[in-house]
Amino acid sequence: MSVLTRDEAQTRAELLDVHRYTIELDLTTGDETFDSRTLIRFSAHTDGDSFVEVRPDELRSVTLDGHPLDPEALDGNRLPLKNLTAGEHELRVHAHMRYSRTGEGMHRFTDPTDGETYVYTQLFMDDVQRVFAAFDQPDLKAVFELSVQAPEGWTVLANGITQQADGVWKAAPTPLISTYLVAVAAGPWHSVRTEHRGLPFGLHCRRSLAPHLDADAEELFDITHACYDRYHEKFDEPYPFDSYDQAFVPEFNAGAMENPGLVTFRDEFVYRSAVTDTERQTRAMVIAHEMAHMWFGDLVTLKWWDDIWLNESFAEYMGYQTLTEATRFHDTWTDFGVTRKSWGYDADQRPSTHPVAPEAVDDTASALLNFDGISYAKGASVLRQLVAWLGDKDFLAGINTHFARHKFANATLADFIDSLAGATERDVHAWADAWLRTTGVDTLTPQVVPGENGTCALTVDHAGSRPHHIAVGLYDRDLGDDGGHLVLRERLHLDLPRNGAHPIGKRPALLLLNDGDLTYAKVRFDPESFETIRKELSGLPEPLTRAVVWNALRDAVRDGELAPAAYLETARAHLPLETDLAVVQGVLAFASRYIADHYLTPEERPAALATLSDLCRDLIRRTEDGDNPGLRLIAVRHRIDVAAHPDTIAAWLADGTVPGGPELDPELRWRVLARLAVLGATDEAAIASELERDPSATGQEGAARCRAALPDPDAKARAWQAMFGSDDLSNYLFTATARGFWQPEQADLVRTYVPRYYADAVDVAARRGPAIADAAGHWAFPAHAVDAENLRLGEQCLRDAGPIPALRRKLVDQLDDLARALRVRQGKEI
Repeated sequence: MSVLTRDEAQTRAELLDVHRYTIELDLTTGDETFDSRTLIRFSAHTDGDSFVEVRPDELRSVTLDGHPLDPEALDGNRLPLKNLTAGEHELRVHAHMRYSRTGEGMHRFTDPTDGETYVYTQLFMDDVQRVFAAFDQPDLKAVFELSVQAPEGWTVLANGITQQADGVWKAAPTPLISTYLVAVAAGPWHSVRTEHRGLPFGLHCRRSLAPHLDADAEELFDITHACYDRYHEKFDEPYPFDSYDQAFVPEFNAGAMENPGLVTFRDEFVYRSAVTDTERQTRAMVIAHEMAHMWFGDLVTLKWWDDIWLNESFAEYMGYQTLTEATRFHDTWTDFGVTRKSWGYDADQRPSTHPVAPEAVDDTASALLNFDGISYAKGASVLRQLVAWLGDKDFLAGINTHFARHKFANATLADFIDSLAGATERDVHAWADAWLRTTGVDTLTPQVVPGENGTCALTVDHAGSRPHHIAVGLYDRDLGDDGGHLVLRERLHLDLPRNGAHPIGKRPALLLLNDGDLTYAKVRFDPESFETIRKELSGLPEPLTRAVVWNALRDAVRDGELAPAAYLETARAHLPLETDLAVVQGVLAFASRYIADHYLTPEERPAALATLSDLCRDLIRRTEDGDNPGLRLIAVRHRIDVAAHPDTIAAWLADGTVPGGPELDPELRWRVLARLAVLGATDEAAIASELERDPSATGQEGAARCRAALPDPDAKARAWQAMFGSDDLSNYLFTATARGFWQPEQADLVRTYVPRYYADAVDVAARRGPAIADAAGHWAFPAHAVDAENLRLGEQCLRDAGPIPALRRKLVDQLDDLARALRVRQGKEI
């Protein structure tokens, strides 16, 4: 398949205007393929040659202006359109298209619970070609008219309101949108519908999930409506589409997709088992994020993929900020700081880093790699810093100017900066150059300078080149009777870089740079502040402040400046007193996944697991009164994951409950069984029995993970064959199998698979495409093997084996993380 280059897109956009697509899909033709007929009305500005993209199973016929074209002329995914004349044209394409099992194009899924089948589209980047013929680039917007013939009993959802007549569903024509935003979801959906401010809203899921969706429908609608109302307070342009459906679909590759009028979400967001309030907040943030895309991405769309930040960074920032303003979730930036910002920091320190707004993305394959922690988390952090520097009023004024100028059209970074510049006297062009065109993370380190009469002053060592508007928290010890707390004396607001020292009065117990987390930078502590943190971190009054501190400690471990064992000691001392669920979850995740599994040696790992197990036990004891079920659930989950011996968790499984609660729901039962499999304390019979108890899609994934985790040579061979020897696994079952395969406890058992991984991953990625490549590079990578030989094998693969771009990017990142872990183990600063 040929990927579209930036130059080719520019040339085609100069030649063509695309007016309207009329698309007819027939989903009744069998389990493997569907019928696709497309009529494209377009015009050419001058005489010339062009091409249309289509990736058929069989190309049946093509006509241009009534004249047949040879289907054999199809070259990969490109059908040449030769000798176009200036003026209007009609292109008709009839093809049979293949359903996907990897979440790309038209994905088909049969629910193992009840045998019902569902299909939905994911056309992002360049997968529209798997469903219908198209001039597939974001700046050739058009109106889309869609009709779908579906099996009896199915409902068809699309970008516009759908109506059925004689077995055919027709959707209302769309406004001008890009090809990648067209959406269809068809099947025997369970639907809940309402109306808000004159607009129809709907929630949809598989029938087997109906009770779980019904239980949360009121909450989901309340959040959706609150965000809708808040965006209308922020934005002058009204919501630009005729309806708002949210479909929770199976085996979805992303968190969600912002299709206008039909947002698709991974259906894990329809909770089958108990979740924490922070997880509900995450779901709410995704709802807010996708709704923001209706303006940032759908109404005004990037011209080319180098400006993806105009979509994702804005939706990420708006999602968190609007959720804070409009719903009961008021601490969203704490969760962002703990779970999302570290994603950006990590990505920005790898060889694969790129600017938030790169100056040139050569083709669609390169663009796909930029949907990462930089485009999302760093970009949102940069926007938060922009608002802190610019002020919310001017920021929103610039946004509204941008919408007015470019609605239903396309825009670039330069367009946005020009809109922003008209709303402020500040030099936003210089700001954009400093923040959006550069890579890497600045580091800010405080220096406390003694003065006269017991006073002192602050200077900041600034490793980096960007300007920062930050808050500096000065904290004193509580001198009250109970003590044990730190109290905020003052928050200073500083612009960096700055000349000279800033007087701060008497020496504070803790001096915290970037208090409030307004900028994007790593922060360090002066020695006295670090000693305060070590002893009194849990005494800080605000969760966002504690999140900034924990992130700083995390960065110091990764940079080889803080021993991993010291981080564990701090967690052991202070996490039992933590009240914020996002902080507890984030610290435990880093401590188990990175410190215990990667940064400590195999000889040190058992002691780390014992420490984490004791910590979780303390949290479980602390929550015995039932006052904090979310905290208890987090502690129970992590207690299961770090269990070094099977007795306790096996007893929980046998009893169906943790003493004092919670009862083991399906998620916890599969979690326990997966850990027992790793420890060699269960077998195939127990896995089969649990699958009979829970035959759902999630149960199928749980069973695949457990079977791959069994410490048995035959089980490992079967799992490897399923992943790399055949193409039968869906994207989700591939991931589940991969997550079970590699285990630190089984390093000797799977040692021979480490060198096999690289050749087999290259082959499966080439055969099955970017979605499986991503899973193979992420979940199937032997990250447990923190040694020089694994690093050498990976570097040789990159050099000699020619992995496709999606896999290459994953391997570059994994190998950089592996090298970092090796240096941390060796006690080297990075």
